[in-house]
Amino acid sequence: MQHLAQKFSSDDAALPAHAQVYLRLRDMVLYGDLAPGQAVTIQGLIERLSVGMTPVREAIRRLISQGALELQGNRRVCVPLLSAADIGEIIIAREWLDPYLTRQAVKHVTAADIAELTHLDGALDGAIGQGDLRAYLHLNHQFHVYIYKLARSPILTDLAEGLWLRYGPSMRVLCGRLGTQNLPDNHKDTIVAMQAGDADAAAAAIRADVRQGMDQLRASLQTAAASGDSIDKE
Repeated sequence: MQHLAQKFSSDDAALPAHAQVYLRLRDMVLYGDLAPGQAVTIQGLIERLSVGMTPVREAIRRLISQGALELQGNRRVCVPLLSAADIGEIIIAREWLDPYLTRQAVKHVTAADIAELTHLDGALDGAIGQGDLRAYLHLNHQFHVYIYKLARSPILTDLAEGLWLRYGPSMRVLCGRLGTQNLPDNHKDTIVAMQAGDADAAAAAIRADVRQGMDQLRASLQTAAASGDSIDKE
């Protein structure tokens, strides 16, 4: 069976060049390679990605429209800083979207899908054990994306993935400070419920998974605001 990471790589390679540049820059934002509040020049991104100006500008415009980047002066962009109130809004959206998409996914899940989700969760456990933060963030995202794809709800999936772009960079900073060893794992409960065809239990497990990470992030931002610091400063 072709694993999801390999499938995504082959799918990405078949995309037009401008779409590949967008995905590369999106991943830099999503997995925290660009820290919140860190300003980078457009020319710096061109050099970092080793591509021309046009596809980079197009990718930047698209990410700005998604709220993942902000345009600053002097041809610079940055990842927006989030507040605890921002995370509160994201929690409201994710608490409905992720369980709903999981319920829909249960209708379509196959034995092969269960095997792929189990593989992703096992790789995620390995990343946690090794303290590999970027791999952890990547695999956690891909686990949820796989469920979104199974839901066959493209409009809601786009909304769900757009939310990841908003808070992903801050999660990189949070996990960098707290580590990944002690994060509760609700993925296994989700897999077991999906395998049993129990949509209610699968949705509840995903909801718990959403709340654990987002509540940690909101609490950290509240603490940082109270102390006058910022979670996004390293």
